[in-house]
Amino acid sequence: MKRSLYLLTLLFVGALLVSAWFAKPVANASGIAPTATPTPAPVPAATSVVVPTPKPTETPDEIIKIDTELVNLTVRVIDRNNRPVNNVQQSEIKIFEDGVDQQIDFFSKSDVPTNYGMVIDNSGSMRQLLDKVIEAGKILVDTNRPADETMIIRFVSKDKIEIQQQFTSNKADLNDALENMYIEGGQTAIIDAVYLAVENIDEYEKSQKPEDRKRRALILVSDGEDRNSFYTEKQLFELLRESEVQIYVVGFVSELSKEGGFVSKSPQDKAKAFLERIAAQTGGKTYFPTSGAELPNLAREISNELRTQYSIGYIPSNDKRDGTYRNIKVVVNDGPKQEKRIAITRAGRVADGGATPQKPPTKN
Repeated sequence: MKRSLYLLTLLFVGALLVSAWFAKPVANASGIAPTATPTPAPVPAATSVVVPTPKPTETPDEIIKIDTELVNLTVRVIDRNNRPVNNVQQSEIKIFEDGVDQQIDFFSKSDVPTNYGMVIDNSGSMRQLLDKVIEAGKILVDTNRPADETMIIRFVSKDKIEIQQQFTSNKADLNDALENMYIEGGQTAIIDAVYLAVENIDEYEKSQKPEDRKRRALILVSDGEDRNSFYTEKQLFELLRESEVQIYVVGFVSELSKEGGFVSKSPQDKAKAFLERIAAQTGGKTYFPTSGAELPNLAREISNELRTQYSIGYIPSNDKRDGTYRNIKVVVNDGPKQEKRIAITRAGRVADGGATPQKPPTKN
């Protein structure tokens, strides 16, 4: 019995050894066991790739240009005796446009170069005065600074308005133009002469570089009686409203008749009112001498007036470019001792834009 159990045990152990032998991996010819090939990982299904939106490239800040309308004023300040005051400070001046206080952006009381025209009546009414007018004109030219330029115009009737000398700083040429003045018969056309002179001054200024532009003025010498102009007073004052030309008037009205009609002014009163209106509209001044002997001193006074003024600029708070007329008023404080000071400048301006005003046809 024991022997049988022993044999069964041997057979069982032998079977286990045989099965273990066949379970071993068989070596390849080189004696190296084969390397197991790894099962490849499953490839995931294609997915949409979210590409980040690139940030916009930053460019330098864009320069924005703002077109502003700078209003330039030439302001005279006088005392009660009509004498110029030249010690006014910016803080003592206020500008009102249509009643609204404006901020002053530019203020200067320096001697600013001036482009001015002399417009001289050569009609028969000036026969006894022309020599003194020429003398006074030369005095005025002699006071010119190197940067000042002057234009000389003689006029009689509407078809006899001549530019004797275009703008120049050459004093010899200007004196020659004055010497070439002469009396001629014709129906005086003051409105036409002033109109064409203002146009010439404005056009000359537009032809200059902005940094080279100067103060603009006109000196008119006449008896003030217009007899046969092509342009009307209305057209003239429309032009003056748009211009920055300051007009000084020397009016020899004393020889005109003082006799008026029942409801109409006398020729003298009418001429005087017309000349005063021209000066007031442009911020200029009128002189009414009674004789030619006063002219040399008047020439010196006008020269002084031109150079004791203030250049003031402001950007209007009403920035509408509608072509409307804006009233301008400049107010100056009283002096240190409460002395009255009066500021004088042009009465107003026409805003940029709007319909282009109709102008009368230009004469050939």
